[in-house]
Amino acid sequence: MASYSEYKYQSEEDSVNALLEQLHWSDQDAKAIKNNASALVEKLADEKVKIGSLEQFLSQYSLNSDEGRALMTLAEAFLRVPDTATKTALMRDRLQAAEWKKSEGGEDWFGKLTGLGLTLSKDTLNSFLGQISEPLIRKGMASALKVMGKQFVLGQTIEEALRNSAQEGHMRSSFDMLGEGARTRKDAQIYLDRYAYAIEQIGKNPQAHNGISVKLSALHPRYEYAQKDVCVPELCDALRHLTSIAAQYNVALTVDAEECNRLELSLEIFDRVLRNIDPNWNKFGLAVQAYQKRAIHVLDHVYALAEQSGHHIPVRLVKGAYWDTEIKYAQAQGLKNYPVFTRKANTDLSYLVCAQKLLSYRDRIYPMFATHNAHSIEAILEFSKQDRSGFEFQRLFGMGKSLYKVFSEQYTTPVTVYAPVGNHENLLPYLVRRLLENGANSSFVNQLYAHLSSQKDGGSDISALLPDPVQAAKSSATKRHPKIVMPQDIYAPSRKNSAGIDLGYEEEVLPLLKNIEKHYNRISLYDIPNADITMIKGAVKRGHSAFPVWNKVQASDRAEILNKIADLYEEKSEKLMAILAKEGFKTYADARDEVREAVDFCRYYAAQGQAIFDQSGTLLPGPTGENNHLYHEGRGVFLCISPWNFPLAIFTGQVVAALMAGNSVIAKPAEQTPHVAKYAVGLMHQAGVPDDVLQVVFGDGRIGQELVNHPLIAGVAFTGSMEAAHVINKALAEKAGPITPLIAETGGQNAMIVDSSALHEQVIDDVIHSAFGSAGQRCSALRILCVQRNIASELFDMLAGAMAEIKVGHPLLLSSDVGPVIDGSAHNKLVHHRKYLEANGRRIAQVEMDADLTGDFFYFAPAAFEIDSLDQLKGEIFGPILHVITYDASSLEQLISDLNAMGFGLTFGMHSRIQSKWQNIAKKINAGNIYINRGMTGAVVGTQPFGGRGLSGTGPKAGGPSYLLGFAQEKVISENTTASGGNASLVSLTE
Repeated sequence: MASYSEYKYQSEEDSVNALLEQLHWSDQDAKAIKNNASALVEKLADEKVKIGSLEQFLSQYSLNSDEGRALMTLAEAFLRVPDTATKTALMRDRLQAAEWKKSEGGEDWFGKLTGLGLTLSKDTLNSFLGQISEPLIRKGMASALKVMGKQFVLGQTIEEALRNSAQEGHMRSSFDMLGEGARTRKDAQIYLDRYAYAIEQIGKNPQAHNGISVKLSALHPRYEYAQKDVCVPELCDALRHLTSIAAQYNVALTVDAEECNRLELSLEIFDRVLRNIDPNWNKFGLAVQAYQKRAIHVLDHVYALAEQSGHHIPVRLVKGAYWDTEIKYAQAQGLKNYPVFTRKANTDLSYLVCAQKLLSYRDRIYPMFATHNAHSIEAILEFSKQDRSGFEFQRLFGMGKSLYKVFSEQYTTPVTVYAPVGNHENLLPYLVRRLLENGANSSFVNQLYAHLSSQKDGGSDISALLPDPVQAAKSSATKRHPKIVMPQDIYAPSRKNSAGIDLGYEEEVLPLLKNIEKHYNRISLYDIPNADITMIKGAVKRGHSAFPVWNKVQASDRAEILNKIADLYEEKSEKLMAILAKEGFKTYADARDEVREAVDFCRYYAAQGQAIFDQSGTLLPGPTGENNHLYHEGRGVFLCISPWNFPLAIFTGQVVAALMAGNSVIAKPAEQTPHVAKYAVGLMHQAGVPDDVLQVVFGDGRIGQELVNHPLIAGVAFTGSMEAAHVINKALAEKAGPITPLIAETGGQNAMIVDSSALHEQVIDDVIHSAFGSAGQRCSALRILCVQRNIASELFDMLAGAMAEIKVGHPLLLSSDVGPVIDGSAHNKLVHHRKYLEANGRRIAQVEMDADLTGDFFYFAPAAFEIDSLDQLKGEIFGPILHVITYDASSLEQLISDLNAMGFGLTFGMHSRIQSKWQNIAKKINAGNIYINRGMTGAVVGTQPFGGRGLSGTGPKAGGPSYLLGFAQEKVISENTTASGGNASLVSLTE
C-alpha cells in the first residue's frame, strides 16, 4: 500500500490540524495576502471590466432557482436530442418550469435566450401564438446554447481550437479532448486516436508551448479497482503510446484527476509509464486535487517518484471537480468517513499547504497552480516572493479571464489556459460541471462578479469576498461541516446507517479478500434434512406457546434485540459474505450489499417498532370526556417463507419485522440456501431472541405447504414466484378458523423506457447494472428495455460494446461482475428461453465467457435480444436476459397501456430529461417502485420502500412505514372518563 493511501478516510479534525501545523503562515502573511488580493479585485472594478453573459445570467437566476435548474437541463440535453418532437417537448417543459424575468436581449447567448423564449410566460407558450412561434424559439434556443458553449469550449476540433487559441492571445494552452468516460473498447480507441492526432497537431507549432490533458477513464471502459489486473497494463500501453508521440513533438502531457477511488490506480499507471520515459523529456505530469485529504501526502509520493526516476514532473494543483459526487457516494455506501473535506475553507487550507510544498519541491516538480481565486493567487505569490521562477498559474477557458488579464499586467508569471475541445454533444456534461462551479454561491467567480455588478449601485464590502481560509479553518468549532453528517449518521437520530466496505480501496479490500477466502474454504455445505410432519407440528406448537410471553415483552426491549442482531451481522460480515458466496454464488459487491440491507432492516424496524408497539398505546383525538387508545400487538405464529436470491436480506427482513411486531416466527428458507438461514438464526438467538420464539424449518415447497396449512399459523410472509403465491393464497382461503393474512412479494416484468433526451452513457451504466447485476436474479431486475426508435441504433451499439466488458466468473474473484445462476433447473430454463429468442428475436449482444469456467457451477452468459412486441413474452424469465423493444414517440401512450396490461407491477424505470413527461408516465404506470434517470435495483431500506402491486405482490412495502403493520393486529380501548364524577377536567378549565 502506498504511504499516502492510509489518509483517505482520516478524520477531518486530524487532517485539518495536521495541515495547520505544516503551514508556514503568520498574521503578517495573512494581512499582506488580503491587501494584495483586495488590490487585484479593486483594479478589476476600476477598469470597469465587462460582465460576461454567464455572470449576467447568474446575477438574475441562481442555480438553486427554477430558472437556473431549467438552464442546466437545457444546457445538458437540448443539443444532443436528435428529433424535433423531443426537442420541442424538452424546451416547453423547461421554459414552463420557471418564471423568467424580462431582460434586454443582446447579441450574446443570454440575449438570444431572453429574446427568443425565456421571457415567454406559461400562458403564452400554451397559446396559438406560442405554438406557431415554436420553430423560431427552437432554432434560437439551439443557436444560443451553441454560443453559450463557446464560452467554455475553445473549438469543436483541435485545428479550430489552435486557431482560436492564437486569436484569443493565449500564450499557452493545455487542450482537453471532451467526452464522457469510455463505455466500450470502440469508444476507448476513438479517444486514443483523438488524443494522438491532437498531440501531433499541437506539436506542429512548438513555439506556442501548448500541451494536452488526458483522462484515463476515456482510454478504458473498465477503469476501476476490481478490473485492476486488466485495466492497469492496458492503460499503461495506451498512455505510453501517447507519451511517445508527445515526447517526439515535445508537447506537455498531463494526466487529469478523477474520482477518489481511481487515485491509486492513476498513480500506479503514472509511475509505470514514467519509468520508461526519457528523463530529458520533462513534460509528463499529473493533476492533484486539494479537496482530497490525501493531497499533501500524494505530493510527497510524486516527489519521491521524481527523485527515484530522475525526472522533473509537472504537477497541476486543483481544488477538485467532483465534490458533490464524493459526498453522496460516501453516504450511500455507508463509508467510515469522507475522502474529501466537507468545508470549503478546509479545501482552501489544503490548497495553500500543498502550494507551499510544491514550491519547496521545485528542484524536481514544476508546479501548475489552477485557480480563479484572487486570494489563492496572491498567497502563492507571497509564498514565492523570494523566487518567482519555475511555476505557472492555470485557468479554465471561460473562467477567470478578466482576473488574469489584470494579473498579467502586474506579474510575469506564465498563465496556461485549460481549454476543452469537442463538439456540442460532448460539451454538455462538461458544461454543466462548469456551470455548477461558476454558479455556486460559494464560488469566488460568482462572488467576484456579484461584487463587480454591485459597483454600479455604490459598491459592496470586498472583505466578504476574500475570507482568510486559514483563520476560518482554525476558528470553526467543528472541522467537519455541521450540516454534512458522517455517512453512518445520515438516518440519525432514529437509526445508524449500515457500515459499508469500499471495494475500490486497497487497504480495505486486500484483508477482506483474504478473510473471506479463508471462511469460504472452511465452510462445509452439508445436507440439511427436510423437516417431517412431527417436526413441523412440534415447532408450531412451541411457537404458539412462546407467543404470549414474547408479545408482552416491551417494544423497546424487542428493539434492543434487533439492534444487537444488526451489530452481530456487522461483526460477522465477512463470514456472512463467505456463506453468501459459497451457497448463493454472490459476488463481493452483491454479498456486501446484502449484508448491509439486512442490517438496515433490523435497525429500521427497531426504530419504527418502538413507537408502533409501545404498550402505552396511541391516544386518538375525540370529544372531551373520553380517552381512546390504539394498541398494536402480534398476531401469533407468523410463517416467513424466503427466497434463495436474497437468502440473508429478505430472510432477515421478514423475520425481524414479525418479531418486532410481537409474533413468534417459523422461518422456512429456500431449499437452495439453508446454511445462510441457519447461520443468521444462530446470530439472532445469540442476540437474545428466545429459541422457541424463532425457529427455522428446512425443506422444499411441500414442507412450506404443510406449514401454511397448519391451523395455528396466524400469518404468512412470502417472497417468491407468483405461482407459489397463488397456491399459498388459495390454501389460506380454504383454512377453517380465523382469516389468515398473506404478505406476498412476487416477481415482475420490469420495464425501463428511454427517450431521445437521455444521456446514453448514463443509460448504459444503469441498464447493465439493472439487467445483469446479481446474474439478473433479482425480482426488481430490468427485463424489458424500451428505446425510442431514433436513438436505438446508437444505443444498441453502445450496449453491445459495454456488454463485451462484463466479466462472468467465480464469486471469489473480485473482477467477477456476474456469478453463476443458482442451479441446474434455473440454467435449463434460461437456455431454453435463449433458444426461443434466437428463433423469434434478434440478438443485440451476448457476453463471451471464458472457456475454463468449470466446477460445480452453472454459468450463463448475459444476453440482450430485440423483440417485436411484448406479446412475445410469456412469463417472467429469472436471469440475465434482457428483452429490448423500440417505440416511436407517437406510440408512447400505447406502450404504457401495453406494459400495464401485462399485469405485473414491481419496478419501472425511465430515462428522460423532460420532467413533465416522466411525471405523467409515473402517474400512469402501475408499478410499486419507479426510478427516474437512475438504476432500478437495490432499493434502500427506509428510503425506497420496496414492493409491488397486481401480479407482483400484495404490499405493504418492505422497508417502509407500513410494513410492520402487516404483521400486527389492532385493538382500541375507549374509556368514558365521565362515567363517575363527571368531566372534572372540563369544568375546571381556565384561560
